[in-house]
Amino acid sequence: SMEKSRLHIPILFGLDVIHGYRTVFPVPLAMASSWDPSLEEQAQHWASQDARADGIDWTFTPMVDIARDARWGRIVEGAGEDPYLGAAMARAQVLGFQGPHLGADSVLACVKHFAGYGAADGGRDYDSSYVPEELMHNVYLVPFHAAEEAGAGSFMSAYMDLNDVPATGNHWLLTDVLRKDWAFQGFVVSDAFAVASLQVHGFAKDPSDAAYKGITAGVNMDMASQTYTHNLAALVKEGKVSEAYIDQM
Repeated sequence: SMEKSRLHIPILFGLDVIHGYRTVFPVPLAMASSWDPSLEEQAQHWASQDARADGIDWTFTPMVDIARDARWGRIVEGAGEDPYLGAAMARAQVLGFQGPHLGADSVLACVKHFAGYGAADGGRDYDSSYVPEELMHNVYLVPFHAAEEAGAGSFMSAYMDLNDVPATGNHWLLTDVLRKDWAFQGFVVSDAFAVASLQVHGFAKDPSDAAYKGITAGVNMDMASQTYTHNLAALVKEGKVSEAYIDQM
């Protein structure tokens, strides 16, 4: 890719390395039950070494969603219902995967799903979340902020509506909170097909509008749907998105 492609851009290989790679560890909920962040950090460091040795550069982990409804099936990927414990485990996982600096035996962490995904109505995956701003700041955002402060290099935007604005098109969440309030310097990737799904939410009228609303909300990378690939150049030519903004993103 670097030697023969036009732009000489290396490929970034990402994978869900959640509780070990070749060496298997307890699932995140079980690991959190140890109440030992140092143990979690060691396990994820081991996983990062395994994954990096196999060519993986980036893991879609940790999932730090606070979940208080046990009907939500993805609760197993998080640390449970407590923001203090969730923050401790989020911090430990970022440090375990990335180390003090990215190198030959570490991988880039991706903190997910930003944010409020674990508060889905009725515990139904992908369902809407309705969370007051005070509860967002005091509970649901706490582990995310801890992960950002630990140096996480990437975040993943969530699928669902947050207070009737899809998280992947949510400027308040991705720009006001993440970029401005927390001064996050990494990049945001959408969850799989989430930019295209802005149309399913009724938030975007067509693929061009979905690309526009995703990029202007603060999503740097469109995972899998190719909505950016097929529409961003036209949006720049039409003057709806500036070239300088694309460079920044």
